[in-house]
Amino acid sequence: MDPSVKQVTQAAPPGLEDYNPFTDANPTPSGMGPKAPAFNAQPAIMKPTEEPPAYSQVQTQEQSRAAMELLRRQEELERKAAELDRREREMQSLSASGGRKNNWPPLPEQFPVGPCFYHDITVDIPVEFQKTVKIMYYLWMFHTGTLLANLFGCLAWFCVDASRGVDFGLAMLWFMMFTPCSFVCWYRPLYGAFRSDSSFRFFIFFFVYICQFGIYVLQSIGIAGWGASGWISALTGLNRNIPVGIIMILIAALFTSLAVMSLIMFKKVHGMYRTTGASFEKAQQEFATGVMSNKTVQTAAANAASGAAHEAFKEQI
Repeated sequence: MDPSVKQVTQAAPPGLEDYNPFTDANPTPSGMGPKAPAFNAQPAIMKPTEEPPAYSQVQTQEQSRAAMELLRRQEELERKAAELDRREREMQSLSASGGRKNNWPPLPEQFPVGPCFYHDITVDIPVEFQKTVKIMYYLWMFHTGTLLANLFGCLAWFCVDASRGVDFGLAMLWFMMFTPCSFVCWYRPLYGAFRSDSSFRFFIFFFVYICQFGIYVLQSIGIAGWGASGWISALTGLNRNIPVGIIMILIAALFTSLAVMSLIMFKKVHGMYRTTGASFEKAQQEFATGVMSNKTVQTAAANAASGAAHEAFKEQI
């Protein structure tokens, strides 16, 4: 073989047929074995599942609130529809029986004076306001019972102290006057306000009931000579006669309870009034409409106008 060819053959790198994978290209120095692979002693830790983004939770909450609001409105509409249907049936039955007849106060047929008002909370008042109107009616009954108890308390005080005849007389007057006046002046306006959603009647109730609350406060104080078995009068009667003083203390507690409950119900009715859409402007419009539609006012205005025209015609002649 030619020496040049032999040199090139020896210098060429070995081919695949001469490659041994088990031989190390870099020889290991003597005295040192191959290095063992390093292993990590710590256990593998799995990453926790990632929580959904915050915006998806907020969106879900908004959707649930919207669904609840739709359900609430649907229930409210169904309740109002049922209420309208019930009231329509009531009106049909009343018209078939000859119309609504006054049923309050419930007096016997043989009584010379008949009922003065029609009073039926379940017929006249919407369902959402019936509970409040019933509470106010029971509060009026409690008011009447307290005035009656005050009458007997002042009578007992007059029996042990002859100088307390004025208190007994005023207690009788308050019972005879405040019982019907309270029904007509603040309960009936409240009843009519919830029945017809009248802003004007709401304002009448608020004005009169504030005055009624002030009277309850004065009666609970019990100034001597004012015909009220309040705290001052009860302590005075207790010094005079212990049983009479205890009776008057109980009556003073009734007056105090009336004042507290009246304040609570006043706030409740005022809160419901703000949700009905009533306003002072609507009250003015209702008052003007009611005055102009009154036949007495129309007759008086027509007479005044005709008189003025007649006087002007005379002056021209």
